[in-house]
Amino acid sequence: MSDLREILRGLAVFDGDLPAFDVTELPADPHELFTDWLLAAVAAGVREPHAMTLSTLGADGDPAARVLIVKNVSAAGWEFASDSGSRKGRELAAHPAAALTFYWSPLARQVRVRGRVASLGPEASAADFLARSPGARAEALLGRQSTPLTGLADRDAAVREAAERVARDPGLLAPGWTLHTLRAESVEFWQGDRDRRHTRVLYTRTDDGWESGLLWP
Repeated sequence: MSDLREILRGLAVFDGDLPAFDVTELPADPHELFTDWLLAAVAAGVREPHAMTLSTLGADGDPAARVLIVKNVSAAGWEFASDSGSRKGRELAAHPAAALTFYWSPLARQVRVRGRVASLGPEASAADFLARSPGARAEALLGRQSTPLTGLADRDAAVREAAERVARDPGLLAPGWTLHTLRAESVEFWQGDRDRRHTRVLYTRTDDGWESGLLWP
């Protein structure tokens, strides 16, 4: 354990040329700034810049987190999809609030989003499902996410069968597939600094729109 501690302490953080964060001209809506940061991560070659951590609450009050892909971002919210029968789907149905975390390590940039989650309806959910790759559709058709698996051979056989169903019927839908949107109540932008002079900006939704202000590192 002591060796691991030394290894971890010796790892570099906030390395390389980091971007500046000009807080003198912030947009009125946080989704505009988020879009700028996301596109900057794409331009910088950050791997899977659309990956995010989705955090939900279980019936026992304990949190759970997993990495998903954000599907779209607009003034209406941050979109993502899941099966209604999955753990996250059940948790969102019981407690429709969540947090999203994005981290683009090469840029030392982090965004934290909190808010309420709602379904975008069957038509939007179906369109999202059919836009997935055949392999992704086949996996989603299994409808067994997070349930016990006796062996990898069982998984492979079930996926092959689902893939054959997709090939026979390209319009086949997973009945529980749901496209969600998170309507943000707060969005924090965090820009790391090598000397730990991190810059943090918090947007908070009010009855009159968005308010923004700085936070101590």
